Amino acid sequence: MLDIPVLISGGGPVGLTASLLLSQHGVPSLLVERHPGTALTPKARGINARTMELFRQCGIEAAVRAAGLAEGGTGLIVWTETLTGREIERRVPGRATAQSLAMTPVKNCLCAQDDLEPVIRRFAEAAGPGELRFNTEMTSFTQTADGIVGVLADRTTGEETRFRARYLIAAEGAQSKVRRALGVAMAGKEKVYDSVNILFQANLTQWVKDRPAALYFVEQEGLRATFLTINGTDRWGFLIHSPSKYGWQPEDFTPEFCVELIQEGIGAADIPVKVLGVSPWQASAIVADRYRVGNVFLAGDAAHEMPPTGGFGLNTGVQDVHNLAWKIAAVLRGRADESLLDSYHGERQPLGTIITQNSLANAMSMGRTERQAGVLPRREFLNEQGLIFGANYESTAVVPDGTPPAALDDAVTQYVPSARPGSRAPHVWLRRGDEEISSIDLFGPQFVLMAGAKGEAWRRAAQGVAISWPPLVTHVIGKDSEISDPDGNWHSAYGIEPEGAVLVRPDGYVAWRSQTSVSNPESTLRGVFDRLLGKVPAMA
Repeated sequence: MLDIPVLISGGGPVGLTASLLLSQHGVPSLLVERHPGTALTPKARGINARTMELFRQCGIEAAVRAAGLAEGGTGLIVWTETLTGREIERRVPGRATAQSLAMTPVKNCLCAQDDLEPVIRRFAEAAGPGELRFNTEMTSFTQTADGIVGVLADRTTGEETRFRARYLIAAEGAQSKVRRALGVAMAGKEKVYDSVNILFQANLTQWVKDRPAALYFVEQEGLRATFLTINGTDRWGFLIHSPSKYGWQPEDFTPEFCVELIQEGIGAADIPVKVLGVSPWQASAIVADRYRVGNVFLAGDAAHEMPPTGGFGLNTGVQDVHNLAWKIAAVLRGRADESLLDSYHGERQPLGTIITQNSLANAMSMGRTERQAGVLPRREFLNEQGLIFGANYESTAVVPDGTPPAALDDAVTQYVPSARPGSRAPHVWLRRGDEEISSIDLFGPQFVLMAGAKGEAWRRAAQGVAISWPPLVTHVIGKDSEISDPDGNWHSAYGIEPEGAVLVRPDGYVAWRSQTSVSNPESTLRGVFDRLLGKVPAMA
């Protein structure tokens, strides 16, 4: 029998990222994927800045950017009657404004899923101790008191292997067999509208080179669709909105009919078009009522299915496993109590619900269920900085410090950087020797304690605590320290005095903060870890 700490079912971006993260935490895992290789079609394309921060911490940001569209290739969103015809409107997404870009050391990236997955796979296979097996699926599983037992099948040979795992991560997509076997209910609205994705080749350079955009919306009475940029020249997606409103059924989308529609959207009947694939689908906005069932965890589309309006699906899923991986690692090492794993649902499910609802609101504001043309989206569309960076976790894996969250007029579009416990640790430019770095660059597979310029006592305390607790790295941030703060912004950004300290979790969220000094730093830190990792009740 195969015995592994973690089995990952599903080899898309979410499962592959889970494998990579667990390996970086030193946790052996086995990923199984029923298909023989990575994705063959673009599917998701947009990677938001928070996910790119995660990839930066994993050491794969540069490789992802190299696989995607060159920077500057998607600066706009354009509405037009046809690509060759009248332009209705163009916008610069709020995510691309100078104010938004100042919140992070990275930029968004457009990298189609069939280009992204091989990158993550390459790094996951190289990382170890995780293992990846494609053309293999989990055919059955049963929960036991101390884990999961089940059967894996090789789809080529039919050979079966029994396995035992401590935990199972289900990252199988919207049709997750694991979720259905567990009887997990999905709340929300199913099958809200229908769509057809057409992948095609055609050289559209002459109509897009002077207005590079991620999306070109075609608004006609007889056709509502979107050109989806993939490589910005000759590889595109064409998304037909609500074809049923025009009386079209999935079987109507023959290659010849697809070419006709694409040429209509371009406004040029003589341009050569080669159809590469056609995928009918229905958009739903549903979220699992439980992300954890015993020793099984749902992640990505298995936990939340949302319309693509806003580009949150892939990003939310990858960030799910970023939240989960360090918690599983802490429990498997014996550093944390099993109860820590409940915080995965407590933190990610409410956020997944909010993001799914807003993705649906974007779609409805654009008239996705109607035939009416020229319906522009609500102002929140592609301006959701609050959803991307502004999550405020409230769970047993966070120790509150009594400070209130930032007052916002709109939690969807507005983000105010804060090191209040439960928030994403803010980006501040620092220096390490002669190198300019972001505070984000200090985070990785370990807890990070950042002390103020006069916080050397916290470093000594951390050295004592690290012997018996999870991996812990300490930095004293100040002009005369290893990490300097040349602009003098770090203390105010993190809301502490020079004698204070902030503890950041491996997923880059603030776990605890002391705004100034305490009488016994080591005892304080021990108590903090006891509480964070479930060694004592949260209310103790």
